[in-house]
Amino acid sequence: MSKVNISGYGDDLTINDVRLGDLSPEQHEKIELTKGGQNYSPLENVVVSHVKDTSTLICRKPSHNDVSNYIEEELLDGLCCYSAVNQGQLNQTIVDAVVHHLTEEKIPTVPRSIRHKYMSGFLLAASAFTGMDRVVPKVAGVESWELTFKLCRRWGYEVKKIPHNKCIVVGAKGNFHGRSMAATSMSDDPDTLNNFGPFLPGIELVPFNDYDALKALFEEKGEYISAFSVEPIQGEGGVIIPDDDYWPKVSELCKKHNILLAFDEVQTGFGRTGENFAHQLYDVKPDIMGCGKAAGGGILPVSFVAGRDDVVGVLTPGSEGSTFGGYPLASVVGIYAIKTLIDENLSSNAKIRGAQLMEGLNQIKSNFPNKIKEVRGKGLLTAFEMHDEKHLDGHKVSLGLLDQGVYAKETHRTTVRLAPALTINENQVNVLLDRIEQVIKGI
Repeated sequence: MSKVNISGYGDDLTINDVRLGDLSPEQHEKIELTKGGQNYSPLENVVVSHVKDTSTLICRKPSHNDVSNYIEEELLDGLCCYSAVNQGQLNQTIVDAVVHHLTEEKIPTVPRSIRHKYMSGFLLAASAFTGMDRVVPKVAGVESWELTFKLCRRWGYEVKKIPHNKCIVVGAKGNFHGRSMAATSMSDDPDTLNNFGPFLPGIELVPFNDYDALKALFEEKGEYISAFSVEPIQGEGGVIIPDDDYWPKVSELCKKHNILLAFDEVQTGFGRTGENFAHQLYDVKPDIMGCGKAAGGGILPVSFVAGRDDVVGVLTPGSEGSTFGGYPLASVVGIYAIKTLIDENLSSNAKIRGAQLMEGLNQIKSNFPNKIKEVRGKGLLTAFEMHDEKHLDGHKVSLGLLDQGVYAKETHRTTVRLAPALTINENQVNVLLDRIEQVIKGI
């Protein structure tokens, strides 16, 4: 067995004589390239060290002249861990709850095979917050969608009485539900699919926001379709917003054909769009939905499935489980993630600051119509898409924003997403807009 020596904390955290505080961004990159799986392409020349406030990251690197001193740069967090830190970095209410329960309450770590009191608290809070009958805790966002997928299938067989192995779950083209095998099977992204097959059967895709295509498929195969499983707004796809009447019409169509409307609210939930959940923007209610990301308040990975009694109720002991799904500390974090969102009125702030951000982005678009093609968004889930020209590269914009002290990231080459913390203030939005304009002006 290889020798492993680990000591210290923070910059002094040392693994086999390699002190993390001594590493340059280039050295961090080299370690990832040689020791990691290379499944991500992080932004170049920057390594985050700690936070300054709920919306500001600190990047720290040794000085070239004196490695005992550090160069620190501020980054306005314009991505918020892909909407996982809606409550803001290190939200004090959630941090205090974690510290208190670990140190004062002596919270245990136990699996679901024994009951703990915090599970009851989480179930009460999450069911009330979502307005759903039942809640099943999980860990990662993709797990919530995976369980949603499984529940849709089981409900199809046991409640709708679809013939054995004939069940179809319908998804939308351009979707992103994660990278599990089921989520990959529902994807139509070539990078996601390449050399991971064979894929799960019983999945069909229709264009997003195309009611007629969905209606035609339901009329053709509705007796075999258990669910339409979809994001209410496509996030990874580039913040694709459906028509205002799309979801009300789809909801009625699902009811007509006895097909579940299953929403993936992992990225769009917890106040991101200006409502607690994106489906509330359209005055519809799904039969089942998956939640994640901000369900853990940026402190722990927490996810869950919430749904109608007859849908979630098809689960039986042993048919589904997760060692850390809803374990005591995760339950506490989940409770306080909800409490923070409500007490700090973050959905309302997302609506107000989102309107400010959208107005500013549209002004930048009008100033540079030959560069920016479209601005899209709901609340603080926003994006701007550039014209599909070689010099208008989203990654180049992301690096330009990095130089301006803003963290954002491109998707699908020409689109840059902006999803800051729901705690962001008016001045910070103005700073964000000013720096975006400077970058767009320079490309």
